Amino acid sequence: MPNVHVITGAGESQAHPIVRKITFADLKDAVTKGVDDFWAMPTQVIFLVVIYPLVGVFLARLTFGYGVMPLLFPLAAGFALIGPFAAIGLYEMSRQRELGVDVTWKHAFGLLRCPSLDAIFALGMLLMVVFLVWLAVAQSLYQSLFGYGSPESIEQFLRDIFTTRAGWALIIVGNGIGFLFAVFVLSISVVSFPLLLDRDVGAIVAMQTSVSVVLRNPLMMALWGLFVAVALAIGSLPIFVGLAVVLPVLAHSTWHLYRKVVEPDSSPRHERHRRPKEGRRYAADFPAILFPRAHEDEPKE
Repeated sequence: MPNVHVITGAGESQAHPIVRKITFADLKDAVTKGVDDFWAMPTQVIFLVVIYPLVGVFLARLTFGYGVMPLLFPLAAGFALIGPFAAIGLYEMSRQRELGVDVTWKHAFGLLRCPSLDAIFALGMLLMVVFLVWLAVAQSLYQSLFGYGSPESIEQFLRDIFTTRAGWALIIVGNGIGFLFAVFVLSISVVSFPLLLDRDVGAIVAMQTSVSVVLRNPLMMALWGLFVAVALAIGSLPIFVGLAVVLPVLAHSTWHLYRKVVEPDSSPRHERHRRPKEGRRYAADFPAILFPRAHEDEPKE
C-alpha cells in the first residue's frame, strides 16, 4: 500500500543503514567537495537557487509593508528548518556527478524517478509543519512580551528590542526556543533526504538513521549545525542574496557528509519508471479485459 511505502520503503522490515564515526577531517573534506561541486556546476546551481533570495526579498517587503516586522527574523531563521527539503534537487545533482554523469541543471529533476519520492514529499511536509509551528511560537512570544500592537517604525522596533528588558527577554528566550527547533530538525534530517534519494528505505528509517548519525557523532554534528547556522547568517546579511552561493555549497556538502557518515549500499538505486502505454482495446475485448490474468495465459501468435 502507498501509505506503508512512505513509512517503510521497499519492505516492512527494512534493514537500517550502517552509521560510521567521523572526524573533523571528514567534515572539512565534505565541505571541500561541496565547494568543488558548486564550482563545477555554478550556472545551473545559481539558476536553481535564485528563487530563494527572491523569496527572501519578497518576505522582507511583505514584513515591512504590512506591519509584521517582528516576524522578519523568525522568517529568515526558518530557512534552516526547511533548507534540507529545499535543497533536494542539488543533492541529486551531486549524486549524479558522483556517478560520472556530465551534469546539467536538468539532472536535478532526476529525483522524480526516485522510488522514495513519496517519502521525500512526506518528510518535506513535516519540515514545513515544523516551520509553521516555529513562526506561530515566535509570534506568540513577541505578543506575550509586547502586546498585540505593531511597531510604528523600524527605529521603534529596534529600540524596543535592544533597549528594554522585554526586548532582551525576547532575544534570549526566542533564540533558546529557536535552538531547540534547529536541534530537532538537524536530528531528523541531517542525512534523511540524501538517504531517501540513494535508497528506498522509507521516511521512518531515514529519520531513525539521521538520529543515529547525531547520537554517534554528537560533537561533529554540533560543529556541522554551527557551520550551517553561521553560513546561513552570512548569506542572509546582504538582503538574502548571499544565499545564492551559501545554499548550494551547503547542499552539495550535505550530500558528501552523507557519504562520509553512512556506509554505502552495494545495490544500485532502482529508478521509478512510467508505466508503458497499453495497446488499443476494442469493444469485443470487453469481457476479457476484466480478467487480465486469464488474458495473459492466452497463447501469443
